[in-house]
Amino acid sequence: MRSRTKSDYLILFFKGVFMGIADAMPGISGGTIALLVGIYEELVNTISRLNLRIISEFKIRDFNSFWKKINGNFLITLILGISISLISFVKVSASLLENYPLFVWSFFLGLIFATIYVIFKLINKWYLTNFIILFFCIFFSVYISSFTVDVTNEISLLYIFMSGIIASSAMILPGISGSLVLVILGVYTYMIKSLDNLELVVIVTFIFGSLIGLLSFSKILKYLFKNYRDLTYTIMLGLVIGSIEKAWPWNKELAVEISNLNMFFSISLVIFGLIIVLLVERSKKQNDK
Repeated sequence: MRSRTKSDYLILFFKGVFMGIADAMPGISGGTIALLVGIYEELVNTISRLNLRIISEFKIRDFNSFWKKINGNFLITLILGISISLISFVKVSASLLENYPLFVWSFFLGLIFATIYVIFKLINKWYLTNFIILFFCIFFSVYISSFTVDVTNEISLLYIFMSGIIASSAMILPGISGSLVLVILGVYTYMIKSLDNLELVVIVTFIFGSLIGLLSFSKILKYLFKNYRDLTYTIMLGLVIGSIEKAWPWNKELAVEISNLNMFFSISLVIFGLIIVLLVERSKKQNDK
């Protein structure tokens, strides 16, 4: 791996910024952005190398050797960019969700529709097993949505911890975002408000769960994509399709806001969100070429 210059790290920081923005928005994956900007493989390989054995080596080796082995400069630069943009964008999201929920969820719905299309294209072959898994995952996603409430004042720390473990996989999964997983689990709005209000107990619990999930899943996900690529994307596709019900903007709670003008803007935002993801996908293809 070639050594990076200061300008390389500055560019890497902004790549992290874009990943953070993506992970704050249901429908766009930070993993997809990592693929787009050309750091996906390095990200997966770096995370998969982190384990207790490497940490123990820190005791018997000098810091520089340890830092180089874990690709520390890459990790810290990327994490810094992701964290700054995620925290900043979350504050904007909190305000928008409180004041313009119809329009925000309309935009999210467009992102989800486009993500369904993107993931579907990633599946090369369809067998009976794929269809069975797809319908099971759709049912599972809808079932979770049926007994979780996205806007709630009380969610247990254990559930927040488990949500962090599950959502963290999105950092290294192209196609499905951590925020979309949080929408499915019913804690997206709750976490946005917690970050906006700096509720440290909730935030630390979620981060701790995310770290455990990220370190645990990296090797598993790398193996699944290598050996069961189509089935892995089929699972992702089912979860995303099932999340449509959770993000549907024209429900009874928002019905009082839906005038002809609001409906026009709402549908326009659905289309706008769809176009954004499709443009990202098109840019990725051109970059690959």
